[in-house]
Amino acid sequence: MAENRASVYGEGVPCWVDAQLSDVEAGKRFYGELFGWTFSEPGEAYGSAVWARLDDEPVATLARKADGRMPSVWTVYFATPDAVALGRRIVAGGGRLITSPAALGDLGVHALATDPDGAVFGLWQPGSHEGFGRWHEPGTFVWAQLYTRDTAVANTFYGDLFHEALFGADAEPDFGRADVSEVFPAEMPPHFLAHFGVGDLDDALGAVQRLGGRVQVPPFEASYGQVAVVTDNQGASFAVLQR
Repeated sequence: MAENRASVYGEGVPCWVDAQLSDVEAGKRFYGELFGWTFSEPGEAYGSAVWARLDDEPVATLARKADGRMPSVWTVYFATPDAVALGRRIVAGGGRLITSPAALGDLGVHALATDPDGAVFGLWQPGSHEGFGRWHEPGTFVWAQLYTRDTAVANTFYGDLFHEALFGADAEPDFGRADVSEVFPAEMPPHFLAHFGVGDLDDALGAVQRLGGRVQVPPFEASYGQVAVVTDNQGASFAVLQR
């Protein structure tokens, strides 16, 4: 496995996002136009995945789905110095591991997990890849919102799992929690929603639709900014956030 070393991101801090898509080339066209991203050549990241970059700094990964029957999704990864130990704590807290921690060459160790309500999230133990090179600005990750059916259970689970990142003396969380029904139909499964910053929300929504995506939830005011939920041209959901 990758070397266990300290990260610029403390444990429980969102440090990376990836999109699992049927057509990576179509994803490159969509996100390149929407956010101004450029992309690495195949083979520079891992497998068929490509790095997305803004001003030559890494901001996300686009990867081809291993199984075409799986949904097209964005996944939020939380930093950890020890993915194996964190996996044990997830299971002890009532969650489960979908994939066991595994090394991606020397880049780092990753795993997928769910919380007790079934929301999927990723773990990232850094190797040569620390995480976001740029964030908290237009065209980059700015927030992760968990939509759950039981916020009390979520608060207990993540409060125990990522206490320092959420409640530590110097904590500035990029991670919120809300009831699914506050934004989505009640039948929507619990999930994490990655938010990307934009300078002008109306312009961003116009671009999403022009590029073949759609507006899933029209703009609304949240405690962390003005948000709209959209899907890309392959059905992967994400949010655009203007602050």
